[in-house]
Amino acid sequence: MASTLRLFASLLLVLVFAGPGLAQTVNVYTAWPESLSQPIFKAYTAKTGVQINFLRLSTGELVARATAEKNNPRADVIWGAPGDGFAAAKEAGIIEPYKTANIDKIPAELKDKDGYYTAVSKNTLIFMSNAKVLKEKGLKAPTSWNDLLDPAFKGQIQTADARTSGTALTRILSIYYAFGKDEEKTIDYQKKLHKNVQVYTKSGGGCTVPASLGQTMVCIAHMPDAMEAKKKGYDVVVSFPKEGVAAVIEGVALVKGAKNREAAVKFIEWTFSKEMQDLLDKNNVYMLPTLPGASIDADVQALMKEAKLLPVDLEWVGKNRKRLVDRWINEVIRD
Repeated sequence: MASTLRLFASLLLVLVFAGPGLAQTVNVYTAWPESLSQPIFKAYTAKTGVQINFLRLSTGELVARATAEKNNPRADVIWGAPGDGFAAAKEAGIIEPYKTANIDKIPAELKDKDGYYTAVSKNTLIFMSNAKVLKEKGLKAPTSWNDLLDPAFKGQIQTADARTSGTALTRILSIYYAFGKDEEKTIDYQKKLHKNVQVYTKSGGGCTVPASLGQTMVCIAHMPDAMEAKKKGYDVVVSFPKEGVAAVIEGVALVKGAKNREAAVKFIEWTFSKEMQDLLDKNNVYMLPTLPGASIDADVQALMKEAKLLPVDLEWVGKNRKRLVDRWINEVIRD
């Protein structure tokens, strides 16, 4: 019995003097696929010993879940979700301001003016087409939003469902800005596009496998999804609508009332270190880092030069996000 007590006392001393970092964890909600987020979270754990417990959800689900948990938050950090999701999170009161030590190095358009969220990276929406199917049908890859309305694409387009996916809202915003911020033209266009849509997928990247396998001709998704398919050897063509796409930031924010706040803040600080920003290139995330001086994949640089990025008023999006989605549900897919 005495030896057991001595052993227990020794273990207690180890725990006390090991410091608070011994069993630290950070709970993260992310919209990034595991293939993109896990290598980065593992790198942080390897560096610090702090465990990152993460849950991957589509942006709509992520915001809804965090809002439902507002009075008893389970996440400490929201990391890797599009800016419109963070604008909605700010509007819902589920994140709090936090400005990283490197905040002045981040361009103004890549951060919330009140410090509620900051861009981890820049992303872009693309058209990803199956090259073999295009050739068989005698078609060229679409290079305009209006190209997608061609009857030749009827039942041959897959894109995300706005009820669950942030990618879908990016698509809606892209159309809205491409059509001169005319909401009625945006709705009318989406009604026409709906006639050519085969399936609305739950997540933004849900259409990439069907497009890669030739089960659908065109997938509207984000660049990392298409680049991942190309990396795996699928014969797909990446193109951009000439009218432009909404500029997308993938951000990070501190959850209001985070239970592991100190550890969460340290993780956010690391996010804006050159070490982490270089991991985007190292791990083939295929996005542009937001910290100047970080390494950038050559293919990403080349593709981003082709894209026409349309500036987005995220404050406006935060206030109008739900209304835009409701109009899509009630006037487009239920029309």
